[in-house]
Formats: sequence, structure tokens, C-alpha cells
Amino acid sequence: MATSLPASEPLNAVQLDGLVVLKIIKHCRESYPNDVTGQLLGLDEKGTLEVTNCFPFPSDCDENASAQYQLDMMRCLRAVNVDNNTVGWYRSAHLGNFVDSNLIDTQYSYQKSLSAHSAVIIHDVSKSAAQGNLSLRAFRLTDAFMKQYESKKFTTESLAKAKLSFSTIFEELPIQVHNSHLVTLMLHNIEMPKLDASRLRSPATFAQHTELDDAKPLSPNFDVLDLELDPFMQKNLEYLLDCSDVQQQELNNYQYWQRSVAREQTKMQAWLTKRRQENQIRVEKGQQPLPEDEVNTLFKLPTEPSRLDNMILTAQMHNFTKQLNQFAGPSLARLYSIQELQK
Repeated sequence: MATSLPASEPLNAVQLDGLVVLKIIKHCRESYPNDVTGQLLGLDEKGTLEVTNCFPFPSDCDENASAQYQLDMMRCLRAVNVDNNTVGWYRSAHLGNFVDSNLIDTQYSYQKSLSAHSAVIIHDVSKSAAQGNLSLRAFRLTDAFMKQYESKKFTTESLAKAKLSFSTIFEELPIQVHNSHLVTLMLHNIEMPKLDASRLRSPATFAQHTELDDAKPLSPNFDVLDLELDPFMQKNLEYLLDCSDVQQQELNNYQYWQRSVAREQTKMQAWLTKRRQENQIRVEKGQQPLPEDEVNTLFKLPTEPSRLDNMILTAQMHNFTKQLNQFAGPSLARLYSIQELQK
């Protein structure tokens, strides 16, 4: 069983075995569109988090049963001499919508109780299906955010003092996919089926040959000429609008707190002015002035609401805008190109 990295050595990358990638994809796609989670097993080695195995968490049981399931799985893996050192967890996502309080709470508990180098792998099923590219991202909470989250103070003053913003909640790590030499050798030995030239006359064989040609990487792809807007981009806009509405509610709550503080400060200032006038009269009569620090017991400033939800929403909106910026460019370029051709 591997030990954790010393705190002085930073984590630079996450290395996933090919079998781990296939297991994560299979679990997330079978449960789509429901979000699922699982545990990552491996070891820390020279600044690289090597993930060699994983297993899914049951989604149809309570918290106690899930914890018992994890213990049983770890015991079984240990019995067959498989890596059973927990190095993080994974979860599925839908169109980049994964930044929430549950993700932060779970990742905080992993980094706090298990290892400071624990990571979470996010697999976006719908994004992978829409683009045809595997979407796997690795994150961990920054050290500055870990300290602030432990103190449970997310006021404007504390965040400014710690120099925290939505962009410093997570640290994204590069992902490397690793296979054993035997698997690499097997992949190199796989050959495309060869067709006999004498059998190309039959229609079925000719259709099969055409399909093989179309499947080649350099074959013409006319999907790029489709002028319809990508539904992926449309869904991102809907999610972005929903986040904007919730962000507006958070802003209204913060502004209400500011108005409440201003009203209380006005009352405090009026009380202090009146007390000072009374003390001036008492001094003129030779009497002892009354204390002015009673204002702190008579008036209480309302507590500032936590700014954590606002940071999470801003981070999620930033993620949506990055995706829109990535996919809006090609779509708009096609539309402008057709417009010029029509002229």
C-alpha cells in the first residue's frame, strides 16, 4: 500500500490506466442522464497521481450502506492483491454542469481526511457524445481555498485578505492515459481487414469497401458544412441563463444586507450623537459622562451572508462561457462564409 506524497512535493499530473478510463466511461454512460460517482485507486509517485483501478458507488442505497459497500470492496481488492489505496474519486457531468457545493464538500473531505493530493475526475458524457472526443478533466482544491473552507468564513473582507476568487477554487491537472507494454503491442498488431480484389464485383462487398474508405481519418467529412447551430451550444446558453437568474438572486440578497447594515449604522450614529449631547450637558453640570460603548449592545449589525455560493455560481458561469467561446467560433465562421458566398 502506497503512502501519500509529502506536503512539500506538488502534484503535477494524473495518470490513468486505459482500463480505468474504460470503466469510468462504461459506468457513466450506462447511468446517463443520472449523475454517478465512483472511487479511484492507485498511488502517488514523484508528483504524479497514478490511478490503476476504480469501482463504482451504488446509487440506490443510503449513506451507511454505501460506506459499508466501499469497505467490503476494499477488503476484497486487498484479498486478491489489487491496489486498494484510495487516491480520489470520479463523477459524471452533463454539458459541463458539475461545479456545485456537493463537489466541493466531497473533494474537501478527500483532501482533508485521506490525502492532500486526492483528485476528482470529471467525465462529461453528453459533451463527449456531441463532439466525438473523450471529455475527461482532473481537479483538486487549491491550498488557499482549503484553508478558507476550513475556517467557514466567506465574507468579502476574508476573501479579499486571502486573495480568493472563483478562478482559485480548483486547480486543473493534466491527464495522461497509460497502457502496459502488452496492451500497446496488441494494439499495434491489430490490422484492418483486407478485401480480395476478385470479390469487389459483388454489391455487398463493394458497399463494405466503401464503408471502410469512409471510416478512414482523411476521408471527406461533410458534417462541418451543416449550418444549424450546435444543440450543445444551445443547451449551454440555457444553463448560463439559469445561472444568471440564481446569480441575480444572490446579488439581491447581498444588496439587502448592505441596506440593512446602512440602516443600523444610521441608528447607531443617531444614538451616539444624542449620547454625546447628553454627556456634554452632564459635564457642564459637573456630572460623570455616560459610557458610549453601550451602542454595541443596543444595536447589532446583521451578519454578512456567505459569498461561497456566489463564487461557485461564478465559477460555473465561467465554465459555460469558455465552452460557448470554444464552439461559437466555428458555427459563426460557417454562417459568415455562406453569407459571403451568397453575395
